[in-house]
Amino acid sequence: MIFQQKLVHGTLIKRYKRFLADIKLDSGEIVTAHCTNSGSMKSCLEEGAEVYISPVTDPKRKTRFTWEMIKINGDWVGINTSHPNKIAYDAILKREIPGLDSYTSVRREVKFDESRLDILAENDHEKCAIEVKNVTMKDGDFARFPDARTERGLKHLHTLIRLKKEGFRVAMVYIIQRQDVSIFGPAHEIDPEYSNTLILAEKEGVEIFPVQVKVEPERIVVDRVLPYNLLD
Repeated sequence: MIFQQKLVHGTLIKRYKRFLADIKLDSGEIVTAHCTNSGSMKSCLEEGAEVYISPVTDPKRKTRFTWEMIKINGDWVGINTSHPNKIAYDAILKREIPGLDSYTSVRREVKFDESRLDILAENDHEKCAIEVKNVTMKDGDFARFPDARTERGLKHLHTLIRLKKEGFRVAMVYIIQRQDVSIFGPAHEIDPEYSNTLILAEKEGVEIFPVQVKVEPERIVVDRVLPYNLLD
């Protein structure tokens, strides 16, 4: 994914009300940016850290910028939760994810019963229903999800379990927007119900793809698929 506009550099003053962040630009001007991440942003929130924000052209938006990334441990962490679906879609379309590289049709936001699938990928012999989640939390070497309790995420796991029983191939793709981790696992202490359901989902046939991406001010690119451990 390539950023269509040049990002603006600054430093984080503070994040507040979940969806707002005050940023000091290099010019000294202080602006308020929209934060798309509704989670706790645990382990990727550091006042005074370098950030990049993107300018907004929509005249209806109250905030002129969107917060895109923050520098933690010397590297960029992508915090814009609107990007992972597109990153996953592009990667599957371009066959950049081993194991999800055999599909001739890839569609986003496909309505299914009372819900909507993030991605539906198809070829001559199967349909694959895919849900995508954004991961930014670091816990030692682990990338963890979620960083706050998620009823919506729980619902998605149950949907995939049901679709597997109906004959679909099903997969969870976790887009890990940081480089300082080497393995993926659920955040047991933060959301034990989600963690236990993910363990159940894997047993029921839900495939797990923790996709680590390289976040840069110009683009976000797929790096590799990480191993995972659902129990530790």
